[in-house]
Amino acid sequence: MCYNPYTLDNKVVLVTGAAGGIGRQTAIDCSKMGASLVLTDINENGLQETHNLLDYSQGQSHAYYKADLTNETEIIQLVDILPVLDGLVCNAGVMKLTLTQFLTLEEIERVHKINLIAPMLLTKYLVKKKKVKKGTSLVFLASAAGVFRVSIANGIYATTKCGIDAFMRTVALELGPKGIRANSVNPGVVETKLINNGQFTEEQRQAELKNYPLRRYGTPSDIAYAVVYLLSDASSWVTGTALKIDGGMTLS
Repeated sequence: MCYNPYTLDNKVVLVTGAAGGIGRQTAIDCSKMGASLVLTDINENGLQETHNLLDYSQGQSHAYYKADLTNETEIIQLVDILPVLDGLVCNAGVMKLTLTQFLTLEEIERVHKINLIAPMLLTKYLVKKKKVKKGTSLVFLASAAGVFRVSIANGIYATTKCGIDAFMRTVALELGPKGIRANSVNPGVVETKLINNGQFTEEQRQAELKNYPLRRYGTPSDIAYAVVYLLSDASSWVTGTALKIDGGMTLS
């Protein structure tokens, strides 16, 4: 067998927001690297589709559970049935573009519940119920937005991503003595339904693309490969790090 420091053989990894986009691709690539996956999302049909795309060639077993992670009771129920994890990928998220003068409490609370509060509570219960152990790697999907740059009308989303990055660093500090790592992946614009849902016109997309020296947006695989690295033992001395994957966008 070839030497591969990025292998996920014999690791059990939970991926949230696994019904599509970055979450789906991350799950697929983790399975190809040997991991056994536990998938969760509120979209059961999407979960089934992702589950059917997973690799079983290395004797893994995979499972999926529908759960609404904005509901604390459902988070607790999910954690109770989980095995002890080697990895967590907190990927579930939504985006809402709104100018400051048009902000509503309803939208602020909705986006914060999904993007920030849910991963905080999920992490809390995984730690409290001892579903993580020495060597577990926690990976949070943040964003270049807010953390490395700001843009018009993106205040709600960017605020949640700054928050999850700060939470990641706090968790890394608290759990480091137990041998548990926490890091984030901070993408630029990635070609997923999140940005192809009508919030951007084609003219806006092309204008934004000029900010990328590599002259393309990211793909889910670009982000999934970074997550695989952070889940693997190749990153065993990496914690509290915000890994920027943005095609050079923040250089300008």
